[in-house]
Amino acid sequence: MRFGLIGNPLGHSHSPRLHAAFGLEDYVLRPLAQEELAPFIAAREFEGINVTIPYKRDIMPLLDELHESAAAHGAVNTVVNRAGRLIGYNTDGAGMRFAMRHAGISLAGKHVAVLGSGGTSHTARALAAREGALSVIVVSRTGEVDYRNVYDHDEIEIVINTTPVGMHPNTAASPLDLSRFPRLEGVFDAVFNPLRTRFVMHAESLGVPVGDGLLMLAAQAKSADNLFLGGAFSEPLPDSAEGEQILSVWRDLKRDLTNIVLIGMPSSGKSTVGALVAAELGREFIDTDEEVVRAAGKDIPAIFCESGESGFREEEKRAVSAAAMHKGAVIATGGGAPLFEENRLALRAGGFIVMMTRGLDALDTAGRPLSRDRATLERMQAERTPVYISFCDAAVANDGTPEQCARAITEKFYENFSH
Repeated sequence: MRFGLIGNPLGHSHSPRLHAAFGLEDYVLRPLAQEELAPFIAAREFEGINVTIPYKRDIMPLLDELHESAAAHGAVNTVVNRAGRLIGYNTDGAGMRFAMRHAGISLAGKHVAVLGSGGTSHTARALAAREGALSVIVVSRTGEVDYRNVYDHDEIEIVINTTPVGMHPNTAASPLDLSRFPRLEGVFDAVFNPLRTRFVMHAESLGVPVGDGLLMLAAQAKSADNLFLGGAFSEPLPDSAEGEQILSVWRDLKRDLTNIVLIGMPSSGKSTVGALVAAELGREFIDTDEEVVRAAGKDIPAIFCESGESGFREEEKRAVSAAAMHKGAVIATGGGAPLFEENRLALRAGGFIVMMTRGLDALDTAGRPLSRDRATLERMQAERTPVYISFCDAAVANDGTPEQCARAITEKFYENFSH
């Protein structure tokens, strides 16, 4: 192999796509077991590799030279073969710095808390020191500062999460209650699967700027590619030509990973329009009501008859949770699904939320257990609309043809990732 990524496991890595977008198409994934690491490095049959968990520190003694970036960060994520001599670098710090600067987060003169003590924690600590942080504390389960007494440090202004807490599939977890830090002014989360962790969503709800882990991944890949192609070590900035390229690649990747989630009143056309959007964009289509029926083996009126609304809602929550785990899908939800915070959080984690509207006279009541007549529909619409509005990223009226509505949704979605 010429270029690639080593680690274990590699799963559904975004690295090949990122490097191809930056012009390095000869890039492969090479999972390695622990006992394979040393022989692989000794063979030196590559021009350049990236290194991920769990080998960022294990690889260091196997190399001929460590660039100052690797020595400072205590980890290697990039190795370049220069005429048989292996040199280790760390571009993670450059990626983290880029993502924070794009978010408007400065570490200079700040009290910083770094969650976790692994390789990415070393990167965060080194970056904070280099950027002139006033203080840096490391929070770990067994350290001097742990997840109980960290709240005694009310001076904390920046929190950097380098742990896997909140990562797929355990997406309901969050490492800290950010609301307990009165001086909080910036958060960075290295986790990018899901695209928004509960930790990130909490920070956003507090109005705090958030650095994006996926953007860090894109920026460090660009820095690594510069090294692979014979260039010197560099740290790109968002307001440069190189930075614009990184941001463009990141937006495209994030767009393709983001679900389009349709919410709205019963019979507002979510299923029909959602199927059209999915077909137009070549995406998977998921109807959570259909998933409930499939799992239960009976239609929704029968579920209501046998288990009541509470039984249906439990089935719905399972269907929504499973649908939200997908990447790049179009998801049509039942009209009541967004009323529950658990569903909203699950859908928000990886979704662009579109509220579909339709005039009350056009809403159908036939065969619907909850929206049985116009009076019920009017009451339901009054109760639900404020929730829909507070939850959605865009609203589209379905008052023409389904095709027109589908085009409007697609346009709104692409506009969201154009800047």
